[in-house]
Amino acid sequence: MTDHPVPAPKPQRGRPRDPERCRRILEAAQRHFNEHGLERASVDAIAVDAGVSKMTVYSNFGSKEGLFQAVVRDRTTAVVPDAPDAAALDPDQPEEALLAVGTRFLALARGDAVGAMRAIYGVAGAQPETCLAFYKEGPERLNGELAAYLRLAHAAGTLKVRNPLQAADLFLSMFLGSGHIRGLLKLEMPPPREDRALLREAVRVFMAAYGA
Repeated sequence: MTDHPVPAPKPQRGRPRDPERCRRILEAAQRHFNEHGLERASVDAIAVDAGVSKMTVYSNFGSKEGLFQAVVRDRTTAVVPDAPDAAALDPDQPEEALLAVGTRFLALARGDAVGAMRAIYGVAGAQPETCLAFYKEGPERLNGELAAYLRLAHAAGTLKVRNPLQAADLFLSMFLGSGHIRGLLKLEMPPPREDRALLREAVRVFMAAYGA
């Protein structure tokens, strides 16, 4: 059945959103989007799974696309803030900082965000605003955090980084190889020891290229 967006009713004064109800909707939506993708996921099924009415979903999120964007923001912000920001990382200890950032990016590349990425790829071109929202909230945001740290380390003399954004992109790209592809394809994931080895090698290679 095709879901037809209905106009979202105007919010009533003095009636803020119920956080617990919104959480149930987002969790149900994440499951359905991960399993079926944006186009085939049903708002009716999401509403039933969340224990709310279809109208409640639309009144809170406006449309299925709006709900999908909310899920994307929720999943990425749940992971990205756990990565230390530039001010929290010691510019005199770049190896430790890179290990911390790499650990969190591996969680993003292997964890909940993988399902969102499958759904995103399915609507690439058809939903440019949704794709852009995912990119800005996830990869671009984390890349910017790492680039900010690299600038600090460069200023401290512990790294030599002429182009921080490019260097950050290169470092994070080292975690988007076969393990990440296997996750996208829902194949068996590499064991944790392989991820730990990948992390150590990525930091070693980066330090060999950019270490002062």
